[in-house]
Amino acid sequence: MSEQFWWHLARASGVVAWLMLTALVIWGIVLATNAFPEHRRPAWLLAVHRWLAWLSVALVGVHIGALVADSYVAFGLADVTVPFASSWKRLPVAAGVVAMWGLVAVQVSSLARKHLSKRAWRRIHLTSYASYWLSSLHGTFAGTDATNKLYVGTSIASVLAVVFAAIYRVASPKASRRVQSEPHPTEERQPIFVD
Repeated sequence: MSEQFWWHLARASGVVAWLMLTALVIWGIVLATNAFPEHRRPAWLLAVHRWLAWLSVALVGVHIGALVADSYVAFGLADVTVPFASSWKRLPVAAGVVAMWGLVAVQVSSLARKHLSKRAWRRIHLTSYASYWLSSLHGTFAGTDATNKLYVGTSIASVLAVVFAAIYRVASPKASRRVQSEPHPTEERQPIFVD
């Protein structure tokens, strides 16, 4: 095994995790628009979104594991899980750590969706935007590939795609959404429709 195996794995898994996060955010935005109304949405569309989420989480895990295993910078577990614990590129690494915890929070809330109100789930889910932007900053300022022309071109395309999708989301006509309030224990839960 090459001495630089862990370093190459850390770089590759970080970039691919970020690309999967890009696809995940764009897919989620498209699912939230009228492009695929809920009553006409095939189940596989949501399944792809969930698959992208798990793939993103797994790749972030590989990225973190490879960073800890690599001896060049000597990251400890605290450096990659606690914001500002790392002394190497402190702010960009902290952005990556916060992005990782945001991704974990969104994934955990999705697993616990049955036990959360739709409003709480949606608020947690909105942190995926912050996770995307923080991970983009992390890759640009902590990553060693930031000057690579292919990486720069891919970054620009990715950011433009997410910005375009977000603008489309905001500009598209809003579908009637069901927002469920927390019922009184003796009341039956009734959906409230919000435009």
